[in-house]
Amino acid sequence: MEKWKFEDLKLSEEINKAVEDMGFEEASPIQSQAIPYILTGKDVIGQAQTGTGKTAAFGIPILEMVDLESRVPQAVILCPTRELAIQVAEELKRLSKYKKDIGILPIYGGQPIERQIKALKKGIQIIIGTPGRVMDHMRRRTLKMGTVKKVILDEADEMLDMGFREDIETILDKIPEDRQTILFSATMPRAILDLTKKYQKDPQLVKVVHKALTVPSIEQIYFEVKQKMKAEILCRLIDMYNPKLSLIFCNTKKKVDELVNTLQIRGFFADGLHGDMKQQQRDRVMTKFRNGTIDILVATDVAARGIDVDDVEAVFNYDVPQDEEYYVHRIGRTGRAGRTGRAFTFVVGREIYKLRDIQRYAKTKIKLRQVPSISDVQEVKTSEFIEKVKETVEQGHLSQYVHWIEKLTEEEYTSLDIAAALLKIAVTSENKEDTVEDDYNDTGAAAGMVRLFINVGRNHRIKAKDIVGSIASNTGISGRVIGTIDIYDKYTFVEVPREYAREVLVLMKDNSIKGSKINIEPANRK
Repeated sequence: MEKWKFEDLKLSEEINKAVEDMGFEEASPIQSQAIPYILTGKDVIGQAQTGTGKTAAFGIPILEMVDLESRVPQAVILCPTRELAIQVAEELKRLSKYKKDIGILPIYGGQPIERQIKALKKGIQIIIGTPGRVMDHMRRRTLKMGTVKKVILDEADEMLDMGFREDIETILDKIPEDRQTILFSATMPRAILDLTKKYQKDPQLVKVVHKALTVPSIEQIYFEVKQKMKAEILCRLIDMYNPKLSLIFCNTKKKVDELVNTLQIRGFFADGLHGDMKQQQRDRVMTKFRNGTIDILVATDVAARGIDVDDVEAVFNYDVPQDEEYYVHRIGRTGRAGRTGRAFTFVVGREIYKLRDIQRYAKTKIKLRQVPSISDVQEVKTSEFIEKVKETVEQGHLSQYVHWIEKLTEEEYTSLDIAAALLKIAVTSENKEDTVEDDYNDTGAAAGMVRLFINVGRNHRIKAKDIVGSIASNTGISGRVIGTIDIYDKYTFVEVPREYAREVLVLMKDNSIKGSKINIEPANRK
């Protein structure tokens, strides 16, 4: 079915603004079908797998229908696992970003129940919970169902498979009969149909089944990264693999613009494509990408539709896609016509759960790799250069160059010294990172280290362990590799391995140590 724009669904300004912040440019099929029915108060059966946008399909109308004046439970969402309950709660909080006074609380086992009781007493309107913990609160009378108007069963088939049928029925029996009952399930076994007959009134069926999509046989890799390091790691990978054409996907228009600007500043030939651009602008960008004027295209999923370029050698999921189907569409743009291709995905924190869903849906294996260091990039580029040298030697026609080398050997330079010097010149001139690393060459540090200046010291109650702890926790670098630390009254010098210097500078920027906001930069030699 045709997808709708969110503005066509007649939602509040607050929800539309939150949806735009989250990067959704249009409603998914399940959202287009389910939201209008739920908003009218109808009972709904939604058949949809994880990754189709079903959380927003029931979450948006629930948020729109909450009575903000009433601080009592109005909607209960039942989930099979604590992970899903947390995931649903997080998405609802993002969607309700601009709606004030909406109380949303996930309740699940494994978390102290006293903390949940305390939160419930403050007045919560939307409860997201696992059946067992919801039952526990009902028994303690810390959760009363008399005011609940809406109940949602999310991944109902999973809950039944896990043996929650009796708990679900007990919960539903305690909720007033004039409620709205919404059920989402990937499959419709007999047990689900029995549940809908017993607890729903004239339900509206909305069904979205993923198309059978073939995942191309390309190398699929993911990296666990920190948000602030994404651009840095992207640049390293592009330098390392040097793809002919690269496609980079972001979830929002704003992110596309920011990343294009970052890449252009670093000297890459990049441009962007997103929904706010006029057709004429899009055509111009695509022409530049096809003819090689730019070799990096940054795009949103919607804007990238219709991109059909055979020479794309790498696809980067700068953001994990919101929809699993989008992942397959994205990576399918490389490795075409028998060519080799690579797909890289950057995963931040809890996005690892979304990546697991993608792997299950796409029936594919995405391999975890270590983030390449600057020295890794240099090693690859050096190896590539050496291969070019070998090819050039094999091809011959070197006599005029041999003449110059002979002149140098007469000056008592060895041929090995000359070759090493030429290799150094060639590699450093090619390596974009080296221009930045030049800033580190005169910091007064020990060999292989870079000395950094931090504008806090003894007067700020700073000790060596605070410096080590802050760098280690913010960057993931082991505290063991951090070198000499000199603490003075108002500032501190710390030495870190050269290969981590840029990472430390990026990730420590605008951080605090013991409550004091810091400035960190390469030290000047005394």
